[in-house]
Amino acid sequence: MSVYDKLSQLGITLPPVAVPAAAYVPFMRTGNLVFLSGHIAKKDGKPWVGQLGAGIATEEGQQAARAVAIDLLGTLHAAVGDLNKVTRIVKLMSLVNSTTSYTEQHLVTNGASNLMAEVFGDKGAHARSAFGVAQLPFGAVVEIELIAEVA
Repeated sequence: MSVYDKLSQLGITLPPVAVPAAAYVPFMRTGNLVFLSGHIAKKDGKPWVGQLGAGIATEEGQQAARAVAIDLLGTLHAAVGDLNKVTRIVKLMSLVNSTTSYTEQHLVTNGASNLMAEVFGDKGAHARSAFGVAQLPFGAVVEIELIAEVA
């Protein structure tokens, strides 16, 4: 099954590449690797704001991470032209806006990791890091960057 068939089956429409909010580019390709800049969680087109452990539950954080993953897929599509060219999702790095006592950043990040596995199957298995941070741009709840290998 093509990646686009799988996305359709999941009811996912890829968004256009977001305009960077600062001095960077949304993606950079070198050789067969594509590096995607950090994408923040958005809800209804606006930053999805909040802090895990202070009003945002782990389940909502997972939804936010999944939303980020969908945006990342839109950018990856723009970077390579065809998501079927992706041979491996190499790594995700997730920054979770959280209180000092919150310790489930890894579970929040599963929202993005699980989507990569759903969309790419075995090619979606990846290395990853999940960090708790004191704050993110615009007060976003989650920011994730991605590295992919392409044919």
